[in-house]
Amino acid sequence: MNCFISSKHLAAIAGTAAVVAATTALFLPAVYAGGADPKAATPPAATSQLTGADLYAINCNRCHSERYPKEFQSAQWQTIMIHMRVRANIPASQAKEILKYLQQESGN
Repeated sequence: MNCFISSKHLAAIAGTAAVVAATTALFLPAVYAGGADPKAATPPAATSQLTGADLYAINCNRCHSERYPKEFQSAQWQTIMIHMRVRANIPASQAKEILKYLQQESGN
């Protein structure tokens, strides 16, 4: 049993690593290529301009059709949002706005 890598295999590994690095550089945005903080690329006010109704439409339509706010009572929406926030990985600030919208529109 040989416990070494031949120069032929080492060259193949190095070539594969170079292809992966080049491909990654093509598909990553320029902010990542320079080692910049990826979070800094997102403008902080991007989601603050969206209403609860907008956030509801964006987040909830990813997996299923929207439910009408009047289909559930205010307390039921709170329980649903707890579950769906985790399941859909919705940030707390957005979940709060969505819940506020649903509870106001539920009519109770």
